[in-house]
Amino acid sequence: MPRFYSPEWVDAFNAGVADLDVGATNSEGSLVASSGHFCVAQSVPDAPGGEITVTLLVTDGRCSLRLDATETPDVTVSLSYADAAALSRGELDASQALGAGRVRVRGDLSVLVAAQSLLRAAAECLGDLRAATTY
Repeated sequence: MPRFYSPEWVDAFNAGVADLDVGATNSEGSLVASSGHFCVAQSVPDAPGGEITVTLLVTDGRCSLRLDATETPDVTVSLSYADAAALSRGELDASQALGAGRVRVRGDLSVLVAAQSLLRAAAECLGDLRAATTY
C-alpha cells in the first residue's frame, strides 16, 4: 500500500496515467495550457515528514507527477495535507475548497482550471491507486 505522496505513490500515479490522452481533456480558456505544456506545483507545508512540493507537468501530450521542483510552475497551489488527502480521495471539491479559502493560489488561474480538468480525467485511471493509498 503506497503512502500518499511517497515516491512509490508518485510512480503508481504516473503508471496509471501513462496512457491518458491529455489532448482529450479540456484546456479551453487557457493559452498556456492549450500550448500543450504547463506546470502546476502543489505545496503542502504540513505533510508528514515535512513540507513537500508535488509538481504536475504536462508536456508533449503526456502528464507526469514529480516530487521535485525542477520546472518553474505556471501556477502554485498551497493547501494543508488534510485537504490534499481529501481532494485525492474525492471527498473535497477543489472549487469549494478554493472558495472557502482553504487553498491559496499564485499564478495563472486558467492553468489551474486546465489542470483540474486533467485531474478529473486522470481520476478515472487511478481508481486502483486511490483504493490502495494510505494517508
